[in-house]
Amino acid sequence: MDKVEVPRSSAPGPVDLEVLPRLESYRGHSRKDEENEFGSTITYDPVVQRSLLRKCDWFILPPLTFMYLCNALDKGNVANAKTDGWDKDIGLTGDQYYLLVMIFYVPFCLFGTPISIFVKKFSAARVLPLMMIGFGAMSLFTSIAKNFSQIFAIRWFLGIFESAMLPGVVYYLSTFYKRGELASRVGLFYAAAAIAGAFSGLIAFGVFQIKNPRHHAWQYLFWIEGSGTVTFALFAFFWLPRTSDTWWILTEEEKAVARRRILEDSSSEIDEKFSFREAFRPFKNPLYWVWAMISLSLGVPLASVNNFLPQIVASLGYSTVKTNLFTVAPNIVGTVALLVLTFSSDYFRERSIHIMIPLAVSLAGFVLLGCINPLAHRGVAYFACFLLTAGASAPSVLVATWYNNNTPQESKRAVVTAVMVALANASGLISTNVFRAQDEPKYVPALATSAAFGGLCLILVAGTGIWMRWENKRRDKVQGVILSAGDIPTETLSEGPLNPSFRFMY
Repeated sequence: MDKVEVPRSSAPGPVDLEVLPRLESYRGHSRKDEENEFGSTITYDPVVQRSLLRKCDWFILPPLTFMYLCNALDKGNVANAKTDGWDKDIGLTGDQYYLLVMIFYVPFCLFGTPISIFVKKFSAARVLPLMMIGFGAMSLFTSIAKNFSQIFAIRWFLGIFESAMLPGVVYYLSTFYKRGELASRVGLFYAAAAIAGAFSGLIAFGVFQIKNPRHHAWQYLFWIEGSGTVTFALFAFFWLPRTSDTWWILTEEEKAVARRRILEDSSSEIDEKFSFREAFRPFKNPLYWVWAMISLSLGVPLASVNNFLPQIVASLGYSTVKTNLFTVAPNIVGTVALLVLTFSSDYFRERSIHIMIPLAVSLAGFVLLGCINPLAHRGVAYFACFLLTAGASAPSVLVATWYNNNTPQESKRAVVTAVMVALANASGLISTNVFRAQDEPKYVPALATSAAFGGLCLILVAGTGIWMRWENKRRDKVQGVILSAGDIPTETLSEGPLNPSFRFMY
């Protein structure tokens, strides 16, 4: 395609000659006129599109959601097992339990990017179910482990097998859904993690009623969750489609619409050949380092809630049974908040403000919980738990959607997602090191640290959102047009933000 260079003072990179006439035609037009005029260049039968979306929503999302539910259960079931005396039964002492929670995050961070490269090269539909068999097996092995060393090794391999699940699924969904549809779908998928907190409490409550002198009740918990994970992984391996082009359930017309939709508002090229050099090129852009800081900072409060909510509730002085039951309601509220925020974010095609709202809510929860005596003010402390869960999950989903929306190249998107998720989970190392046994039951240092990182994330997100709005207006002024991220087909944006016609989705 012919290119024309623009002055360096205007914007970086070349402009497609095919795009310029359309940009020029926007001068003096209203926003509605722009959408109608540009939208007329790309048309397809809305009935076919609705049929395609229904099939994606009903045949891809539910299996992925259940896969992540299993992922979250197998990762966090030690917290529930601890309430039934698992740590004492296998002889854990001092800070050994906290070390076991922490060690999970080391391989989780190290192996997420390499395995995500395999996800891009060999399809998430095949790699992720294989990883699922791995972490289901680790849950089964936990039921028969007898000491700290054995559990340490199991948690290490659990971290490896679970490392690519979230980035792999986010990337996979981005090959089926447009940018304005992605947050709500990732939100539905990620809701499984929040639901897992509620289900894990309910499952643990039921399982711990089993009385068998030959086995501990917590062993049944690992057996049930681990075997269910492995069984469903085998189903997912044969059910999930590699691509829309090879999905047997789609008609030929639906396959064509699926390709057109992704090129219009998701990827610059479908099934592009993976290149290590190109895949890591985004990290030459300072914006991605800001997103890295955002991912790192949001991970601390998220890990604190995911890993230690049962312990925080237990600090209120309730029995084992009540502790597990009382974790259910906060997790349900967190799931509802996650879905409301992600669907709203897609509806308004806006990310940064929708990230700031839950960050502020969780920040208030950490501050409130750290400023009171939980035993003396049980009601207030329990209310703070609702604030924690309401604000914990949504930022992770929306930040992942945010940098995916602004990275139109598939290989770059797969690697960027893996690196960012790894950084977010590296924060688990911070969280697990500040939740110490000697700080029970108030955990003031841990709550203060979580609040500090949440506040830093809030500032970074606000600054990035303001800058993106300013940069979009600057590019509009230079080019004499009024455009938003949805106005330019992503197939014309192979250079990403370096293309002057690129508009940030903020």
